[in-house]
Amino acid sequence: MPAHKPRASPAPATRTSSVGLRRPVASRAPSRWPRTLAVLASFFVLAAIGIRWLESIKAQHYVFDPVKLHALTQSVVAKNHSSTEAIFDEILDALRNDDKIARTLNTRDFRVKEEWMFNNAGGAMGSMYILHASITEYLIFFGTPIGTEGHTGRHTADDYFHILTGEQRAFSAHGIYPEIYLPGSQHHLRRGEVKQYMMPESGCWALELAQGWIPPMLPFGLADVLSSTLDFPTFIQTAWITGREMIGNLAIGKF
Repeated sequence: MPAHKPRASPAPATRTSSVGLRRPVASRAPSRWPRTLAVLASFFVLAAIGIRWLESIKAQHYVFDPVKLHALTQSVVAKNHSSTEAIFDEILDALRNDDKIARTLNTRDFRVKEEWMFNNAGGAMGSMYILHASITEYLIFFGTPIGTEGHTGRHTADDYFHILTGEQRAFSAHGIYPEIYLPGSQHHLRRGEVKQYMMPESGCWALELAQGWIPPMLPFGLADVLSSTLDFPTFIQTAWITGREMIGNLAIGKF
């Protein structure tokens, strides 16, 4: 009887390439999607917790009180000063008499022309002097002697616009009649809200306070440089003075 040959093990599956070579079929690697999704979900959960915590503590770092500022501007306006500079002086004197506020203010006088800069934002144009800038607040003199009009922007901070001279008008998308703000009044634009606003050709100057998260507001205030004005010297000046004041306040523990 012929001897039985042992049965050979089956050869591994092979694939024939276009040139006739045979090669083993590669096994499929496990999907990375579950791990990626888990990492992303963890990131968003941690980010949400972090944002909620930051929201809960931001007011602890405020040094300005919108109610007190409103009372101050009403008091100053009621004196019928002969010039806008006199109004600025009295407001600054009052702020510097408050020790909590004084150490956070710009030490350079508003009469130094290099401290003033144009601001183009939302189609409107005006000039501003920064009294205070930090992570959670800014306080500026803002206005124009010849009028302007534009979009307020939708911001991560509450904005309190205290009229010192002239007037400001505004309206929301559902508004039929204008809101009119005269000297001594306060226009409160709540966080997340948006309006059209204008200052007439007779001009308007205001003390503007923003409280909330200031860094996310900066692109709105600077984007027109790239999209329309191409005024890079003003861009640099704005970034420099804002950064100088923010870093100075961070150095003394004011966020």
